[in-house]
Amino acid sequence: MTIANRLKDFIDGKGISYDTVAHHRTSTSRQSAIAAHVPGSIMAKSVVVHHELGYTLAVVPSTHRIELGRLQDVMNKRLGLASEDEVISLFGDCDTGAIPPIGAAYDVPVIVDESLGDAADIYFEGGDHRTLVHVSGEDFRNLTMGAHQARFSHPAY
Repeated sequence: MTIANRLKDFIDGKGISYDTVAHHRTSTSRQSAIAAHVPGSIMAKSVVVHHELGYTLAVVPSTHRIELGRLQDVMNKRLGLASEDEVISLFGDCDTGAIPPIGAAYDVPVIVDESLGDAADIYFEGGDHRTLVHVSGEDFRNLTMGAHQARFSHPAY
């Protein structure tokens, strides 16, 4: 059970306690939540979007889908999904598709969907496809302090 070095250093530097949850290899955040027996509604999924000024990490529950049009309205920018190469350049110590939602560890701004706002616990990818990080909701909010909060997703089912 390992988490990405930059993520670990950032969380440790903030003095935040966390634990990790190992699970079998998965391809999506939603599958990771199921494999780790974690409610998908408190599993934070990261999606990297690009715009004319750079990148933003959009964070939603794994059970939700981003409404790109709504996110564009909220951010007042034209957005597109970042390519795999762009994601690798930003999150070099993470596996593609296992991006943690703690953008400050990677100097990437974050916008968090309001549906994660008052969760008591949050789980998220630790940078590989086999490890989740678990923090309290309060600690997650501290790790994403300064992130914009808005409603830009809807349940996927």
